[in-house]
Amino acid sequence: MSLASRTTRITPSPTLQLSATVKAMLAQGQRVFDFTAGEPSFDSPDAAKQAAITAIQAGFTKYTAVTGIDELKDAIIEKFQADQGLTYSRSQVVVSCGAKHTLFNLALALFEFGDEVIIPAPYWVSYPEQILIADATPVFLPTPEAKNFAIDLSTLKGLITERTKAIILNSPCNPTGSMYDRGTLEGIATLALQHNLVVISDEIYEKMVYDDHQHCSIATVHPDMLQHTVIVNGVSKTYSMTGWRIGYAAGPEPILKAMANIQSQSTSNPTSIAQKAAVGALQGGPPFIEHMVKELDVRRRAIVEGFNRIPGMHCPMPAGAFYAFPNVTGLLGRRFGGKALSTPFDLANFFLNEAQVACIPGEPFGAPSHLRFSYTGALPVIEEGLHHLAQAIARLD
Repeated sequence: MSLASRTTRITPSPTLQLSATVKAMLAQGQRVFDFTAGEPSFDSPDAAKQAAITAIQAGFTKYTAVTGIDELKDAIIEKFQADQGLTYSRSQVVVSCGAKHTLFNLALALFEFGDEVIIPAPYWVSYPEQILIADATPVFLPTPEAKNFAIDLSTLKGLITERTKAIILNSPCNPTGSMYDRGTLEGIATLALQHNLVVISDEIYEKMVYDDHQHCSIATVHPDMLQHTVIVNGVSKTYSMTGWRIGYAAGPEPILKAMANIQSQSTSNPTSIAQKAAVGALQGGPPFIEHMVKELDVRRRAIVEGFNRIPGMHCPMPAGAFYAFPNVTGLLGRRFGGKALSTPFDLANFFLNEAQVACIPGEPFGAPSHLRFSYTGALPVIEEGLHHLAQAIARLD
């Protein structure tokens, strides 16, 4: 028996694999300081939980429309109008089983063999894999740490060919926490309009911004970009509802219709109860967001300052999301037990085995000099984890 060739082009999600390893260790009674999770540690909002309970008690447990219930679509439309001044109709919104599912549907709807898709690097691990599943080719746009991972427009322009179909943007970014300013987005929009490109704007972390930074959607920087942009978002990060699995997209109706057709032949509708919970979150969640971001800010500062006190590590202060992305070049090549730690993978394994600290190596993010740490855990856990990390590093030759 032979498998489809597409299965040979992709790899399992390293973030989910490592999270599963950590959970297995914890289940065995081992102590682990877990910095792998791409999810907030906060409970879901009471408004979301109560909406779900009410839905269950009311018997709202059957199939819904494939693309989501009108009540949820209307809440999403109201969110876009209130937050960004963007106007969508119900036919321009599709609700899916998480933002990853949304992006998967989008890749299948847009890309095919011969297409090229530009991805700024470092990038979320699933972007290139989903493009490969769709038989297209990911093209990586390096963004230097020395310039806060900003996109250089001339470099971007040089990567655009007659085969380029789309650009994927993620701001705030997983894994770097960096953000694109309005001027950069205006330049990207100019290139997208000149070359008739689609911009996929992953805005899942839009509410998780710190200091004086402001999130800006590329759909807002030029009147014509609304017809060239698909915005991807969801309730997973903003409302700490990762397990509820509700993501959504808004964009040009022909693209959204194609996504709906694909979804109709795969998952059908997202869970009815989770859709009601998402309505509750969108309508009653702003105080929850404010509290969560305030707490995350404290943890952000603690972990970054902690890394920068450890010799061999350097970490910029992220502008958004909830990830610290330290550069570990100063540790690569050092030895433990006679063995050289030559890659971030080596370092991550060393930290897990010798410091009980779990993090994600940078290679799957297109960053062979970095590690990704999620700072969503409680502050005492972050501080103790940093202490264990520093002690382990001090033992290196």
